Order: sequence, then C-alpha cells, then structure tokens
Amino acid sequence: MRSLVTLQKQLVPELVEVMQERYRLMQFVFLHQPIGRRALAVNLQLSERIVRSEVTFLKNQRLVSFTTAGMSLTREGETVLVQLEDLMKEILGLSALETKLEQKLGVAKAVIVAGDSDEEDWVKQEMGQACVKELKAIIEPDSVVSVMGGTTLAAVAQMMTPDPKVSQCIFVPARGGLGEKVENQANTISAEFADRAGAEYRLMHVPDQLSEEAYASLIQEPSVKEILDLIKTSRILMHGIGDATRMAARRSSEEPFMMKLKREHAVAEAFGYYFNQSGEIIHRQRTIGLQLDELDTGKHVISVAGGASKANAIAAYTKHRPSDVLITDEAAARKLLQL
Repeated sequence: MRSLVTLQKQLVPELVEVMQERYRLMQFVFLHQPIGRRALAVNLQLSERIVRSEVTFLKNQRLVSFTTAGMSLTREGETVLVQLEDLMKEILGLSALETKLEQKLGVAKAVIVAGDSDEEDWVKQEMGQACVKELKAIIEPDSVVSVMGGTTLAAVAQMMTPDPKVSQCIFVPARGGLGEKVENQANTISAEFADRAGAEYRLMHVPDQLSEEAYASLIQEPSVKEILDLIKTSRILMHGIGDATRMAARRSSEEPFMMKLKREHAVAEAFGYYFNQSGEIIHRQRTIGLQLDELDTGKHVISVAGGASKANAIAAYTKHRPSDVLITDEAAARKLLQL
C-alpha cells in the first residue's frame, strides 16, 4: 500500500510544503529559544511578514508562547515536534537515505538530519540533539561515557538535557587535550555534558601531543593511571571525524608533517590517527587516552560528523572501522552516496 505521505504529496502538495515550513520554524525556535521574530526571519531567510503570520498561527494552536525575551515552544509544542520527527524524515526522504548510507558504509545505524552544517550552524545543534537522543536510548545507570574533543562534540554537549539514567553516570575525556582551544578540549566538553545532565565527571590534565619520554613518564603518574583505568571501562564513546589537513593545522603541526599528509593523501583524522582514502592509517600521534585498537572491547561507538566537506573523511574512517552509530547531515550523506 502506498504511504499516506506519498499520496499527500501527489494530491495536496501544498499541505506537505506548509507542514515542512512550520516544522522547520518550530525546530529553529526550539534550538534557539527564546528568540525574537526578526532573528527568526533572518536565520530562516523568510520575510518578517511570513514569520509573523506563521508564529501567530502557532501561538493560536498553543504551540509557541511569547515573553519579553522572545518566543519559545510550549510543552505541547515540544511534544508535537518530537511526534513529527519520523514523519518529516519520510517526507524529506531522510529515512530512505539512512538505509542507503548504512549499506554503503557498513555502519549498524545511520541517523541523518536535514541541512548542511558547513553552511548553517544550527544543523550541528540538530546533530547534537540526535546524538543526545541516541545516548539516552542506550545508556544504563552507572555507565562511564568517554568523550572526544572538537567543535562538533562541543555542539553536542550544548544539547544535553537532564535525564534520571544519565545523572547516575560519569563523563570522562577520552584523551588529553591541553593545547587546543579550551572550548574544544575533551575535558571541557565532558564537564559540559555532566553539568547539563546533572552527572559526575573526571578530568585528565595532560597535553594532546607528547614526546616519547614525556609519554613514558606521564602514564606512570598515579593520577593519570587512575583516570586512564576509568576511561578504559567506558561503555559508550562519542567522537567526531575531522578533515586531516584542517586538524593538523589546528594543532599547529610543522611543515614537514603537513607535507607528509599531502604526499600520502591523508583525508581523515580521529583519535589522533590519520587515514588515507582507503582507510589505511598513515600516521599515529602519541597521545594519552583511548586508542583505536581499544574500541572493540564492548564499547558502543557513536561517530558525529557533518557537512559536505567532511564526506571524504567520513568515508575513509568508516572503511577502517565502521561505527555502531553514525550521526551526520543530509549534505554529507548525499555526497557520501556519490563517492
């Protein structure tokens, strides 16, 4: 039997278009509430007249409310937004896209959000919301959750909300990170997750890149050994996937190393490992924390990366190790299927 959505698209296409527009508007309000009409119009690239008309309708339906600070979704509005999620995925063709991506990359589960995070920052927040939803679905009380650094994981942490199960867990940085921008360090991000979830966290104050001598010395420190032992017990790991050249530049790598990446066609970085397009490791940084070969010891790995510019990096990393869950955006997914 043909789905109701398919029939609606043929018989009343304007109804589907209106639903999409109102869903997108409610989604944006939820991510940025409280928000004013003008800011909403600018970010959604709609005229203020259209936004005024739509939010008036939503207000009459008791889906949004207004204060002097701006508009927010009501509790009923948030319920409607959640209930619409699966339907909108079918309307936008994202459900079919997820199935194709799972088959293409060999990942157990793909979750795709609409948009391109290269172009719109709010798409990262959408990926963050999807990641938090996945985390809450699989987490168990007293779990240890390890978190990598990076701008994408920082956006995920911002979307964390309290949850009874999560509040009984411990968030830990999966690796050292001193030397990166503070807001992108795994320490900062794991603390942000814990703070928003009402959970505990531990920190690991060690540099991201170490000489052989420094590495050998630091891993013998009792405080470092203690946090490393805790990290190794983590049941869930959340991490991003980076573009190799950009990640190396962000870490202020020297010119010979940058030339090596170019010479050996590096396209992806994760966990301090650099990969070529075939998924082969071409370089490994000496870091304190979880290593790539430790991910198969009963850990549930959630990879989060989006934007069309990340497609090659995602493809390369998943050739080396398909994730349990890949959370990405529509732009990256469509480019991945073209590769």
